[in-house]
Amino acid sequence: MATARPMRADARRNREKLLSAARQVFVDGDTDAHVEDIARKAEVAVGTLYRHFETREALVEEVWRSEVDALCASADNLLDRHAPHEALRRFLLLLVDHAAVGKGMSVALESIMATDSPVFDDARTKMGDALTRLLDASSAAGTLRGDISGPTLLRALGGVCSLRATEGWIDEARQIAALLFDGMRHRVPRPS
Repeated sequence: MATARPMRADARRNREKLLSAARQVFVDGDTDAHVEDIARKAEVAVGTLYRHFETREALVEEVWRSEVDALCASADNLLDRHAPHEALRRFLLLLVDHAAVGKGMSVALESIMATDSPVFDDARTKMGDALTRLLDASSAAGTLRGDISGPTLLRALGGVCSLRATEGWIDEARQIAALLFDGMRHRVPRPS
């Protein structure tokens, strides 16, 4: 079995330009952008786009996957720079920002919701795992209650993600995240 050759530097740069351009197009709300528009914005030929992404849906999936990976990697970075409870608080705000990106991409993401793509299940697992690391560190430090799991907190944040994108929604979402955080700081007695 042959191993895949590493991507050439110019090909890697083109791929990153395409992902960046697609992300910006979707976040700006141009969810119906054609691949030609995305390629033009990335300053590459449409053939280059198709060499990296077989379909528009594959490009959308990769943009979403990249967003989730960057979000989840930030959990460890935050733990390296802040006390565990502060890292969690900041991560919750990043989740709100992530929800804003998701709202910008919502129509584009709908195109892959009907497929068998594991992208959403993978995203929930990764985000739940990141939250679990932050919660465990905070609980071990004694600054947060220890009876909440990452997936449970992610489910609670589902309300934030489903807020209608009306004026001021992001401020309201941040307030909800702050309420959740404050609620977790109050320790509950363990049953005897």
